[in-house]
Amino acid sequence: MRPDIVIVMTDQQRVGLTRRSGFPVDTMPFVDGLAERGTDFRNAYTAAPACVPARTSLLTGRFPSAHQVRQNSNARYARYEQDLLDVLRTADYQLHFAGKPHMHRGAQDFDTFAGPYFHTQGPERNAEEIAFDNWLERLDHGVSDKPTPHPLETQLPYRITSDALQAVDDADPDRPGLFWVSYPEPHNPYQVPQPYFDLVDPEDVPDRTTGPEATEVKGGSYAWLRRLQEEKRPGYDDNWRRYTANYLGMLRLLDDQIRRLHEGLAQRRRPRLTIVLADHGDYVGEYGLQRKGAGLSEFLMRIPLIVAGDGISVQERDEPVSIVDVLPTVCEAVGRPIPDGVQGRSLLPLAHGNEAPEAEFGSIVAEQGFGGRAYDVTARPPLHFGYDGPTFDELNTVTQSGAARMLRSGRWKLIVHADLAGELYDLENDPAELDNLFDDDRHLAVRARLLHELTRWQARLTDDLPNGNYVPLRLAHNWRWAQ
Repeated sequence: MRPDIVIVMTDQQRVGLTRRSGFPVDTMPFVDGLAERGTDFRNAYTAAPACVPARTSLLTGRFPSAHQVRQNSNARYARYEQDLLDVLRTADYQLHFAGKPHMHRGAQDFDTFAGPYFHTQGPERNAEEIAFDNWLERLDHGVSDKPTPHPLETQLPYRITSDALQAVDDADPDRPGLFWVSYPEPHNPYQVPQPYFDLVDPEDVPDRTTGPEATEVKGGSYAWLRRLQEEKRPGYDDNWRRYTANYLGMLRLLDDQIRRLHEGLAQRRRPRLTIVLADHGDYVGEYGLQRKGAGLSEFLMRIPLIVAGDGISVQERDEPVSIVDVLPTVCEAVGRPIPDGVQGRSLLPLAHGNEAPEAEFGSIVAEQGFGGRAYDVTARPPLHFGYDGPTFDELNTVTQSGAARMLRSGRWKLIVHADLAGELYDLENDPAELDNLFDDDRHLAVRARLLHELTRWQARLTDDLPNGNYVPLRLAHNWRWAQ
């Protein structure tokens, strides 16, 4: 019997904030339990630290430089032959979606589609939900210093889970299904109701790795974003512990809803492959920053990635893997060929306990930037929001300018920019990436090896598939447009 495919995606969830990963607060006991019953990929990476590029990579199995979606506003230009939905349609899967889309696919592509939910609104059905969504809007993507004055049932994760469970109830029990549940949290605005607001007292929040002084060490977009945030909201970093406490509370709220979802899925009585992951991370106060936006730090690039289900080995895997590996993994799980142009690798052999080939899983890459020259730290170009007032978007003309590529291999991390200095970090000794060893003569051999490995990846990522809005036919090894 072919398995149901369950994809549970969170938005902007930073790795390392659960008890299983060594954090002192028990934020996600149910998800930790899933990891303990399946394969926990401890070194998983997003393809890009922004929602739409990352989600397009999940759907297409391609990196942003190949699918060409390098910012949140151009999903419609995605380039691919077949994506996840196409593959599952050919396998006669029913397709169900609930939550935040932020992708090139829409309601017309699913059998059921509950949404769109975003970070401050959902498809309201009653006055209480409307009041909550309006309250979220007034937070202006900030941090609430009080418990959310609306009941749990108005929270977007609760509503999304309810919609997903309705799809489970209505689904054809004789056909396998995709159940993709996409939560907008723990993305800003940072708020949470009781009892989650009191999960951890702000004074008991563990110290962060590094504070706002680090942005000047990092320079570039880090320093620019820190200065902008301080200009917009003077003293914003003073409440980083409350912000972090809210974030941790939202993780527990999400965990309770993921538990509720899985209890409902059990009625399907079918085998299932469950994939739990995030699209990218959040600074959670590191560098004195909130949200995301600047750079390719581990706080933004690493994501949780758990694979659980029938036949999946109970294990932890340390190989560097990626969000682009989801599509080929699902292809193998449902017995469909991997589409042409897919750059990811199936993780199913690893999830079954097989040894990983070093040549294939010795490193991973990721990308940032929509091109052009990178702005200087003193730049004040026109933005899509004004410099006056508290409102800002961390993904903007400055922070997303230029182009950068990162490579992770073992303890080492390399970052190469189109027109800025290179970066090399020893993550074992420098997890905040403050000691740049790129020009250190003692590490020339490491730098040369990683540059060569990145060059190999770049050759692999070069692709010129047509736009996914067309219907290409694969004949022999030549492209031909469908008439």
